[in-house]
Formats: sequence, C-alpha cells, structure tokens
Amino acid sequence: MPSNEPAMDKTLASQYTIRSSALKKSRRLFLNQDWQLYALLSLPMLYFLIFKYIPMYGVTIAFKDFNMFQGIWKSPWVGLDAFREIFLMKDFYKVLRNTMLLNLLDLVVSFPAPIILAVLLNEIRIKWFKKGAQTVLYLPHFISWVIIGGMVYQLLSTNTGLVNILLKSSGMKAIPFLTEPIYWVITYVGAGVWQNAGWGTIIYLAALAGINKELYEAAEVDGAGRLRKIWNITLPGIKPTIMILLIINIGHMASIGFERPFVLANPLVTDVSDVISTFVYKVGINSARFTIATAIGLFQAVVGLIFLLSSNYISKKVTDQGIW
Repeated sequence: MPSNEPAMDKTLASQYTIRSSALKKSRRLFLNQDWQLYALLSLPMLYFLIFKYIPMYGVTIAFKDFNMFQGIWKSPWVGLDAFREIFLMKDFYKVLRNTMLLNLLDLVVSFPAPIILAVLLNEIRIKWFKKGAQTVLYLPHFISWVIIGGMVYQLLSTNTGLVNILLKSSGMKAIPFLTEPIYWVITYVGAGVWQNAGWGTIIYLAALAGINKELYEAAEVDGAGRLRKIWNITLPGIKPTIMILLIINIGHMASIGFERPFVLANPLVTDVSDVISTFVYKVGINSARFTIATAIGLFQAVVGLIFLLSSNYISKKVTDQGIW
C-alpha cells in the first residue's frame, strides 16, 4: 500500500507558505494603514533607547577602578571589590534600613491616599466645585521640594514655626516635628502625601470614567446606598489599575528620591533621614568615588527587579492581576 506521507508533507508546506505570506501581507497592511501611529510610537522607543539602554554600558564602572581621565574602558577591572567594600560599611545597612522603612510607610500611607481622593472626587455632583477641588489638589505636584522644604520649616520649626507658635500661645508644648526622629518621619510621610496624592488621582479618575454607569443605576434600583455602590462597583472597577500601580510601587521599594530626604533632613535626625540616595551623594559623588556610587545603584536596580518580579508573581497567583 503506497504511503501518503510525502503528499501530506507537501500539503503542510504549502499551507505554511500560504499562512506566512498572508501574515506578511497583513503586516504590510497594518503598516500602510497606521504608519502615523507607528511613527509616534518610534519617538518614545527612541527616547528609551538613547537615554535608558545605551547608557547602561556605564554599569561596568561598578566593576572597575574608575578613573575619569582614563575613561570607562581603559580603567582597570577590580571585579566585585566595590560590592565587598559596600557590604562591609556599617552606614550602608543603616541607609538601606531607612530607605526600606520610609518607602514602606509611603506605600502604606501615600498609596491609598489618591485612591480615596479619586473616589471622593468621583462622588461630587457639583461640577464647578469638583473642578476647583481637582485644581487645588494638583497644584502641590508642581512645587519643587526646595520650596516645600522651606514651607515645612516655616510652619513646623520648633521655635519659629507657625504651628508651634500657635500651640505655645494656646498653653501647649511645642512639638519637635523636625528634630525628633519619630516626628520627623511623620512629617516626611505627610509632606509626601500632600505633594503627590492629588496628582495620583488622575490615573484613578481615568479608570473610574471607564466604569459602566448602568451598574450604578441598577444598584440604585436595588436600593444600594453610596457606600455600598463604592464598595461593590467603584473599587472592583478600578482593581486592575490599583494592582498594577501597587506592583510598580513595590518595585521601587529599594530606590528613593533624592530631593525630599535631602531637603527635609538635618543633623539631629540623620539616624532616620540618611537613605541610599543621600548616601550615594555623600560617599560616591562628593568623594568622587564613582565606582562605589555605581555599585550601589546597580544593587538598588537588582533588588528593585526582585521586588517587582516577586510582587507581580504573587499578584497573579492571588488576584489574577499583574503587569504581564
């Protein structure tokens, strides 16, 4: 009985050829129809390529005894000596602890703040008041931390701050907002909430706009009040957005901005105010130890990647929501 395998192979090969040619045609069709969109997409891709990926060759400084006169490639290799030196520094573990602690407090306090604000703004029915409230809440985001630091000192300074002057005039004791570690941490977190909470509501308000209004109408017919609609419709509707932003924030646990701790810090609270970014500035930049600064930056990136992947994995397992 003759075998049909050669004929089957020819049929499969012809089908594969037809599919590949159809796929190429569809790609050309998409490029011809939407070339403007691809052109716009190329701009941010070019930005990331030039300013994010190409400079990554500078990571090799962490493994070299960098000399600015010799350049990156001609500087001698030292292997992992910079990392060994970092892990032997006592101050490094202190700044790592402070970074994790402050970021954790920001995550616990600052992360829910824009969600609550967005839900409250979504419930406002007077349009002019809603727009005015949004403008007032957005404004602090555009104020630099240098100005915010000056405002904090003017308001919360122990002897000359407006808040403590009012407390003293009322017969109460002055509160050392900027000189006691616990109060300084509270001030640090509170200033961050004030500056970022309003701006963070933009994403959540966009997510709230995508919720089907018929769900609220059906819930109202069933007799649900505002709180019940928020709990059963609003929050589940923005759950994917919340989870994605939560994962991104957890990925930033090992990194921290330079401006806020640097501006608000003072010698009396260095035990809690020294963080990785200020440590890099003092040890790496001021002392021109660029190898140490790069090694700390690489350590931050690796730890942040581990946090990001771990939180995304846990989120996918628990809530079936993730970045990828």
